[in-house]
Amino acid sequence: MIRRVTGTLFILAVLAFGATASILSATFDWPDILREPADVVLPAFTAGGTGLIWTWFAVAWTYALLAVPILLLPQALGRRNDPLVRTATWVGAASVLLSLIGFLRWVFVVPPLARAYAEGDPAVAAAWTAQHLYGGALLGEHLGQLLAIMWGIGISIALFRGHRRLAVAGFLANVLYLTNQGDILATAVPGFPVWDLGGLLGSSAWGLWMIALGVSLVLPLSDGTRGSTGIHPEVRPGSRPVRTVVWSGPEDTAV
Repeated sequence: MIRRVTGTLFILAVLAFGATASILSATFDWPDILREPADVVLPAFTAGGTGLIWTWFAVAWTYALLAVPILLLPQALGRRNDPLVRTATWVGAASVLLSLIGFLRWVFVVPPLARAYAEGDPAVAAAWTAQHLYGGALLGEHLGQLLAIMWGIGISIALFRGHRRLAVAGFLANVLYLTNQGDILATAVPGFPVWDLGGLLGSSAWGLWMIALGVSLVLPLSDGTRGSTGIHPEVRPGSRPVRTVVWSGPEDTAV
C-alpha cells in the first residue's frame, strides 16, 4: 500500500509542477527571464498583475509536494534503516525546502520591489539584484538543485541491485541535470562555461525519471533474479524473516 501511495504522489507532484511551470513559462518567459536585469524583469512582473503572483504561488507549492513522496520513499522501499537511503532522504527534503524559498520570494519579496521600481525608487535595482542572487541563484537554484541531484544519485545507487535500468537512468538524468550549474555559476563568475540546453534537458530528464520511479512503485518491477530483488524489507531483531518481494515482474523491465 505505501509503495503505491508513494509512487502515485511522485507522479502527481511532477505532473502538477510541470503544469504550473508551463503556465509560468508561457506568461512570464520563465526561466529565461531569470537572467535579465531589473529594468526587464520588474516591469514584466508588474504587467503580470495579481495573476502572476498566484501563478508563482502555485509553482512553489506544487514543487513542495515532492517532499511528501521523498520522505515516504525509504518506507516504500523497505529501507528505513539503510544509511544511504536515510541520508539521501534528508538531503532531498532539504533541497525541496531551499527551492520553495527561492520560488516564494516571487510572492513575498518581489511584489513590493516591483511597486517601488514603478514609482521610480533608484535603490530598487540594487535591492533586486541582491535578493535575486541570494534567494534565487544561491538558495533556490544552486543549493536547491545541487541537493536534489545528490538525492537522485543516492537513490539511484540504492536502487541498483533492485532495478538496474531505473538506477542507471536516474544516474544519467541527474548527471545531465548537473550541467545546469554552469548557467548558475556564470551569474557569479563571468565567462564560466554554459551549456544552454543543460537546464531544459536536465530538468526534463530529472522529472521523467521521477515519474518512472513512481510508476515502478505503483507497478513493481524486477531485476530478473528469481526470489531476490536486491531491495529487502526490514526485519526486526528476534523476529522470523518473512520472504517479501518488493519488485516483481518481467526481467529487467524498462520504465
